Amino acid sequence: MNAPSFYPILPRATLLPRSTLPKGGHEEVGNKAWNLLRMVEAGVVVPAAFVLPTSWCRRYRAGQMDNAALTEALASGIAMLETATGLRFGSSRRPLLVSVRSGAAVSMPGMMETVLDIGLNDATVEGLICLTGNPRLAWDSYRRLLQGYAEVVLELPAGPLDQLVKQALLQAGVETEGELDFRTLRQLTRDMLDRIRELSGKAFPEKPADQLAQAVTAVFRSWDAPKAASYRSLNAIDDSAGTAVTVQRMVFGNAGGASGAGIGFTRNPATGDRELYIDFLFNAQGEDVVDGRHLARDHERLHRMLPVVWKQLESTAHTLEALFRDAQDFEFTVESGSLYVLQARDAKRTPWATLRIATELVDEGLISPEEALARLALIDLASVARTHLASPGCPPLAHAEVASIGVASGPIAFDTEAAKRSVATGTPAILVRRETVTTDIEGMSAAAGILTASGGRTSHAAVVARQLGKVCLVACPGLVVDLDRRLCRIGARALREGEFLSLDANDGGVYAGQLETITERPERELAQIRAWQSPAHAREIDTEFKL
Repeated sequence: MNAPSFYPILPRATLLPRSTLPKGGHEEVGNKAWNLLRMVEAGVVVPAAFVLPTSWCRRYRAGQMDNAALTEALASGIAMLETATGLRFGSSRRPLLVSVRSGAAVSMPGMMETVLDIGLNDATVEGLICLTGNPRLAWDSYRRLLQGYAEVVLELPAGPLDQLVKQALLQAGVETEGELDFRTLRQLTRDMLDRIRELSGKAFPEKPADQLAQAVTAVFRSWDAPKAASYRSLNAIDDSAGTAVTVQRMVFGNAGGASGAGIGFTRNPATGDRELYIDFLFNAQGEDVVDGRHLARDHERLHRMLPVVWKQLESTAHTLEALFRDAQDFEFTVESGSLYVLQARDAKRTPWATLRIATELVDEGLISPEEALARLALIDLASVARTHLASPGCPPLAHAEVASIGVASGPIAFDTEAAKRSVATGTPAILVRRETVTTDIEGMSAAAGILTASGGRTSHAAVVARQLGKVCLVACPGLVVDLDRRLCRIGARALREGEFLSLDANDGGVYAGQLETITERPERELAQIRAWQSPAHAREIDTEFKL
């Protein structure tokens, strides 16, 4: 190969030489790894990693993959991580575990795959217990690896392993996986190993190197997954670009009470307000926050229980905005009170927030008026507005978590096909789901709004809904979806598919029926834009340039 087979991403503290920024930029190593490299230069604490550039994926898709070369590149990258961390991949005493993460040149949140906790087997799980003194962490991580590997690498249906989890919860008399003790998790892991063998006809690979190579290949394959192809089609992204793959040292948000995983926005992506906007789960890994299946409501507890970490998050938000000169969406893990940033990218936001953030970044001196106008070029400024319900006259059925702004009314639809049928009648629907999942992207695109029973404001699907400009409410209390009967219940009220529902994403209100609205325009920001566009302002800028 002319280009390096991989690029290291190593924190400042390591004595190993760090990678220079690749000449091909984010198109060569993907947006995720490119931003990690820049964060390392800025002193942000990120776990050690290496990245396989996008050229590997293009060769894989063309049927030209050199498996021996891939094996060699992965072995060299892992050896570098071992030197940087003092851990050993496959060790029964001090095991190194890694994640395998996708990363296209253009961010595609939740559309491709990730596999966490690679490197665990029956020997290394005991080594992780010796290393951490935490048997629950070890067995929880092992069962997470099995679930992720089965679904992503082996392409097995999620249902059979999910059913084992439900049975374990029922037998233990608890509601969430976080409440299971290590003995239950150990038995659950063994049951999963047996179920994987039954479903796939082969045993889960014991060799960490085999796990890694197969996970990397699965991430390459996920570039062509239907949801990823639909996302690229909706956003005019080049199908031939391919994804890079980042192999990163695991840090454990599931290590106990002073640990957790979160997603942060440096500004409110719905309104543009300059405030830290966090979803967080204690004693969890990152997939729990973004998969839309969990209620990520621990951000207030994080502020209270780990105030030092909260201050670090505030400082990190300022650093990221200064570095990237825009509002950022960042993923982070807290392991035993220590903060690590796993990725950052330009935040997906509503048009209202786009306008407000652009004007305020100019006021703060981070970008010029010309840059702000360029960023707003694709926004229809005449249509930027925020709607409110006009005195509904009846109490809401519930108040849910707000993931966007505005108001939407429409007939209820419970799946993508029903949402598409509703559009065909001229009335976009409200897509009502148990959880926000990115496989619903076509339904979200067709719908006027989205309401879910679980999930968080920063789950992948909520991020996509904001980007699509959709009203989105999540974690609606009391919402139960009965797909068999095509109805839902919100508290005591039952609503059938086709009945109207109204969502107020300004305060989270959920109302039965179709309600009237009032509209607000961002007059201050629009006046500022008009001033920048005026001939007098252009002459002023030109004069300053000549001086």
